[in-house]
Amino acid sequence: MTDKKRTLPDSFHRVFGETQLTVGLLTPVEAYPDTPFPSLTDHGSLVQRAEEAGFASIWLRDVPFYDPNFGDAAQVVDPFVYAGYLAAITRQITLGSAGIVLPLRDPISVAKQSASTDLLTAGRFILGVSTGDRAAEYPAFGIEFAERAERFQESVEMIKRLQQEHFPSQASRHYGTLSGNLDLHPKPRCGSLPMVAVGRARQSIAWLAKNMDAWIWSVDEDSAITGILSALAEEAGDKPSPKYGYATFFDLDANPDAPYQRYYNVVRIGRKALIERLLRHQALGVSHVALNLKPSRREARAVIDEMGEHVLPALARP
Repeated sequence: MTDKKRTLPDSFHRVFGETQLTVGLLTPVEAYPDTPFPSLTDHGSLVQRAEEAGFASIWLRDVPFYDPNFGDAAQVVDPFVYAGYLAAITRQITLGSAGIVLPLRDPISVAKQSASTDLLTAGRFILGVSTGDRAAEYPAFGIEFAERAERFQESVEMIKRLQQEHFPSQASRHYGTLSGNLDLHPKPRCGSLPMVAVGRARQSIAWLAKNMDAWIWSVDEDSAITGILSALAEEAGDKPSPKYGYATFFDLDANPDAPYQRYYNVVRIGRKALIERLLRHQALGVSHVALNLKPSRREARAVIDEMGEHVLPALARP
């Protein structure tokens, strides 16, 4: 059976550690507040700059179509293709998907693509998975939006079996049948690719606690964080509780003394208040924060440099 005696790679622990909160960036690593489409100008060098600055991760979004109702086309290019490109120009930063929309993809292909990315990055890949948030995409794939939760669960189980077992067997309602006569290669380097839920994925806390290694959501208020971590620990039972992190749209104010402000789903904040906020969340048990620079009023380069000089070192202090 899957998930027995699992050993997760160092790349996972560098992002989701036991005591220190880490920070990552969502792609595209670019500020584009007034348009749904990024320019992708110098995108490779900006990722390299983020790695040098000490960011723990780069998260690649999975957005098949541009939906005008959302006003954001993400990094435009396919996340697995992009991961291959970034793997060739980076050395140690963890690459993750945030998250692969499982109901819209074949799980055998996802298992193959993610294990291949793990191999080509020397174990630097984390598989983040989701059900997506754009209902308009589902009819284009000929898939019922109402079935997304069940498809997600089936896909997760099939991916785990394909990657963790040899010649697995599994019957599924929405996908194919594994009859024990085929074996998928490559296998993950550590025998088990880390899997992270991105968003709630229409699942219960109990299911997430038992099936995911970590969970990245949008909830970042102190009392709610405490409740989430408590619920995850309770539902995990005798297995390790999944790590918790959150993602947010982010605008680092040029004034280092600017207070925390929230504009709908955008956090605008100066670096001093940001350091205090992140240290507080670290004390609560948050493992990781993923920042989306789309609404930033400053260029990504300036934000990366300020974070690398002031914010990330403050989190790394004993």
